[in-house]
Amino acid sequence: MNPNWRSFLESADAVFDGDEAVSFGDAGGELQAARSRTVVVPLSHLACIEAAGDDAQSFLHNQLTSDINHLTPGRAQHSAWCTAKGRMQASFVAWRAGNAFRLAIAADLEAPILKRLQMFVLRSRVRLASLTDTHVLIGVAGAQAAEALADAGLAPPTGTLVTADSAGSQVIALDDGRYVACIPLAEAPGIWQKLSVKASPAGIPAWRWLDVVAGFPLISAATREEFVPQMADFEKIGGVSFHKGCYPGQEIVARTQYLGKVKRHLYRIAAEQPLIAGTALHSPENPDQACGMVVSGALSPDGDWAGLAVIQSNYAASLRLGGLDGPAIDAAAVNPA
Repeated sequence: MNPNWRSFLESADAVFDGDEAVSFGDAGGELQAARSRTVVVPLSHLACIEAAGDDAQSFLHNQLTSDINHLTPGRAQHSAWCTAKGRMQASFVAWRAGNAFRLAIAADLEAPILKRLQMFVLRSRVRLASLTDTHVLIGVAGAQAAEALADAGLAPPTGTLVTADSAGSQVIALDDGRYVACIPLAEAPGIWQKLSVKASPAGIPAWRWLDVVAGFPLISAATREEFVPQMADFEKIGGVSFHKGCYPGQEIVARTQYLGKVKRHLYRIAAEQPLIAGTALHSPENPDQACGMVVSGALSPDGDWAGLAVIQSNYAASLRLGGLDGPAIDAAAVNPA
């Protein structure tokens, strides 16, 4: 996380755990605000990678699961980068910034993914770079989110996965009433203060809970290389194109789709205990091996834990957290068949 941005947030009463702003002094109240009001959140659990140069589009198109060739200005896509075995190494929200492309990624994957992607550049005319030192990501969500953005001088896009440019900043509409803004660091403090007039500052746990509500799976270091995209229902949010050319893992991803062999899918889960990404899920009906894994978790406004998990569907009614003797958890499919 950029130290200057962190210093500003601390001056605005942010409480940090590592590099994550976990609250602004009232964690419970911030969760309640995320459910019923408008919040602004410093998204330091995310990072941004930029791909620029004459070959940036073709390079990303040949590496990622989505159709980057048809990612036009004003649009965004979910996307992923897979291993040769079709397992997701990272997931992204991708959009255009002028002639460049930007990828929002879990912060704990930025460095290793950037390093590994660089290995495949070879002679391509593409420059890959972290924007950590120059830009910040801010989330705004709620009924007055569009008004708050407009008052801060940021054009709010209309529609899902639509983007709008505002004097060097981009705003991405993730879903109804929820936006991510990519803002130059020098402008971020002033924009934050303007956003805070109509949006209450909230910590990252509030945003993680909103991700659960939206059914948005974010691959992090804890879940890297665990899932074929369809296990996380990634194709259902437009993160996989089955009409483009080859990319790493494409053969396995396509075979999985057309043979209909996906037994695991994305579920919302609830528990009284913390739901930590990477925790295995078990079922007494299948005692020999795990039947799922937590993708993400967050405290909910009701005081329990809410999360997303990839689960083997025929065991979803009898789940235990962490082991066969672990606490029972409830699960409901994000995208029921």
